[in-house]
Parts: sequence; structure tokens; C-alpha cells
Amino acid sequence: MSLSTVLFLFLAHLGVGIVFTLVFVSREAGVKFFRFNAGLAAILLVIALAFRFQSISGRPTVADIALVACTGLTVFSWATIGRLFTKIRTAILGTAAIAGVIAVVIQALEVSAGRSPAVVTLTVVSFLTSAAVLGGACTAMILGHWYLVLPSMDVSYLQSIVGLHIASMAVRIVVVAAAVWYALATWRPELDAGPSFRHYILSIDGIFFWQRVLFGLAGPAVLSYLTWETAKIRSTQSATGILYVDFFTVVVGEVLAKYIVLATRVPV
Repeated sequence: MSLSTVLFLFLAHLGVGIVFTLVFVSREAGVKFFRFNAGLAAILLVIALAFRFQSISGRPTVADIALVACTGLTVFSWATIGRLFTKIRTAILGTAAIAGVIAVVIQALEVSAGRSPAVVTLTVVSFLTSAAVLGGACTAMILGHWYLVLPSMDVSYLQSIVGLHIASMAVRIVVVAAAVWYALATWRPELDAGPSFRHYILSIDGIFFWQRVLFGLAGPAVLSYLTWETAKIRSTQSATGILYVDFFTVVVGEVLAKYIVLATRVPV
């Protein structure tokens, strides 16, 4: 495990998550909103690929190729938004999102190679929900800020993306809880080498796990709900302020999650 691998997974999941959530944002947000977010996602994906190719010595994997395809389609979308192919913008973003999802799934299969089918499944779902939570938090934060650019924009657009963020957050919590339970329930000292996950979370190293739970799960769960209630009363500036904090906690939690899954093989 290396820092570059942690950063690669984090940036790749954030970039793919932004592309995915953009598919659900109304066109009424405007050309500049989509151009800004597509450009941000493209930059994040390019940096992720730089970390990836810096750390590998062999040929690129299928996951790398899929991520390159996602990056290329995102760059193409950014370059043509508001200029060409306007009528098929959703199709272009959707294709980029599909390529990104394929990349994330294969990444999970690579990380969990050799583990039980249950662990493999949990890792795949964990990686997908990580991308969705990161993308939802980032896109919602920027969309909330965009009401300063387009004050007349319907508040229901913010409510929709916050609702998506809350749903992905709920699934994320369930997946992490299931992964932790499985890790605690299936470890056998006579079969498994090394200390148990219970020993890990109760040791000094467990501080990373508890920070992950506090910042990456409990914090965003409360903050996303507060954002939803604030958006309901059409206080978009207050909602945006909460979303800034929400995005920060999600980032901290998901970076720690990448470290823990690489260190322990438990997809938290």
C-alpha cells in the first residue's frame, strides 16, 4: 500500500461520482454549471491517472482503460457543452458514467482478489457507494452555490440532488456496517493470519477507523439531513454553507476509508 494508491482511488471515485451525479441535475442549472463540473471531474480523473501510472510498472489493467475512457468522454463533454451535441449531453455524460462505474467495479475486484465472494461483493458495493457519496456531496455543494449565479433557479433542483446524496449516504452506512459485522464475525484465529479486525479497531491504529465513522458517516448523515430541511424552507445560502462542511467531512471519511481497505482488506 502507498499514499499514491490511496489518492488514486479517492480522486478516481470523486471524479466518477461527479460525472454520475451530473446525469441527475436538471438542464436548468445552465451551461456554465455543467461545464464547470465536467471540467472539475476531468481534472480530478487526470490527476488520479497520473498517480496510478506513477505507481504501476506493468501494463494498464482493464480498470485503467475504463477510467481512461471515462476521462476522455468527460473531457469531450466539457469541450462541447453549450457548443455541440447539446441534445445528447445526457447521453455523453451517461456513457462517461457507465465507463466510470465499470472502472470502479473492476478496481474493487482487484482490491478484493482472493477473498470470499461475500467480501468481494461488499467491496464492489462499497466502492460504488463511495463514488456516489463523494459525487453527490460535491455536486450538491456546487449546485447550492450556483443559486448565487442563478437566483431564480427552482429550489427543487437542489432538493433532488440532496435527496440523492441522502439516499447514497444511507446505503453507504448499511454497507460499512455489513462489512464491519462480517469482518468481526468470520475471523478465525486458526485459519486467518494476522490480528483480527476487532483487534485493529481497538488498538492505537483503530483511531483511523473511528475517525472514519465519525467524519465519514455520522457527520454527513446529520449534515445532509440538515441541508434537506434547510432547502425545504428555500434557504439556499444556509443549505450551501452546511454542504461545504458536509463535503469536507465526506472527503476526510472517504480518504480514511481508502486507507483502511488497503491496510485491512475490510471495505469500510
